Amino acid sequence: MTTDVHAHLLLPALHAAVEQRAPQLVAQAAELEQRRNGTESLQVSGAMIAARISKLTDVGTRLAAMDQQGMDRQWVSVSPNHFYPWAPEGLAVWVAGEINRLVAEHVAQAPDRLTGLGVVPLQHPERIVEYLDDAVLGRGLAGVEISSFAGDVELSDPRLEPFWARAAELGCIVFLHPFGCSLDERLDRFYLSNTVGQPTENAVALSHLIFSGVLDRHPDLKIVAAHGGGYLPFAMGRSDRAWQVRPEAQRCAHAPSSYLRKLWFDSVVHEADALRRLVEIVGGPRVLLGSDFPFDMGSDDPIALVRDTGLPIEIERGILGDNADALVESRVRA
Repeated sequence: MTTDVHAHLLLPALHAAVEQRAPQLVAQAAELEQRRNGTESLQVSGAMIAARISKLTDVGTRLAAMDQQGMDRQWVSVSPNHFYPWAPEGLAVWVAGEINRLVAEHVAQAPDRLTGLGVVPLQHPERIVEYLDDAVLGRGLAGVEISSFAGDVELSDPRLEPFWARAAELGCIVFLHPFGCSLDERLDRFYLSNTVGQPTENAVALSHLIFSGVLDRHPDLKIVAAHGGGYLPFAMGRSDRAWQVRPEAQRCAHAPSSYLRKLWFDSVVHEADALRRLVEIVGGPRVLLGSDFPFDMGSDDPIALVRDTGLPIEIERGILGDNADALVESRVRA
């Protein structure tokens, strides 16, 4: 069995409803996206998404594309533009509930092939546990997708402690997928907002989790990082050095590099050499097949990328599906 843990769903009707409820806030968010991405990239992205809209919305088209890829199962999560990190509490919790419902309805059309991930209102920590329960217990989803930050909420924020505790208790998946980058206008050309911004955000978010001791306090968390964890797995020597010499970097119990083997990472690193190195760093059981379906920055043939690494067959099988299946099965047993 092959399982793609990084595949997206677009909800146009939901976005239209958000525009109706908060037109001024949507306009302000669009202005921020303009500053972050630049006009050229926004135009190219708009055409790219329009050409892929059926894959992003229609189950039949999704399954046909999976067949072409040789993919048996997908973990389906919403496109990160549906995070709405600027939304006030009332709108944010409504959005989270609607997304959880709509994702559950989408995957229910092909339950033998699709696994759903919901969302939580990350910018409102006091409501997160409620909507984690809604996703996992209320809608039967395998877990939730979160961004690298939301407003003033970093993943090291003490207000998130109840969320981490509940996610560990439920044994559910927490899929870390950034939306946007706080470097803003510095990345507004050449598509740097994605090529540099996304792996930067992954690295920052994971560093917040590691250095703050979240993984010490909640060792049973099942956090899956998109984009191979960004830059962080390949530059942990600097993190370890800081932990050795800087007292303010010693809030975690062990060297930061040791925590990489307590996390999971998808295979969206685009090069066989990089994927081999990721396996060396974090261990074969910690790497999962991902494609970023169906966006242009994803992998057109993620299975071939894994096989091109020349890894031992047992590690290859784990990445292609066994590791992901084991994560979901352990949640069911929990």
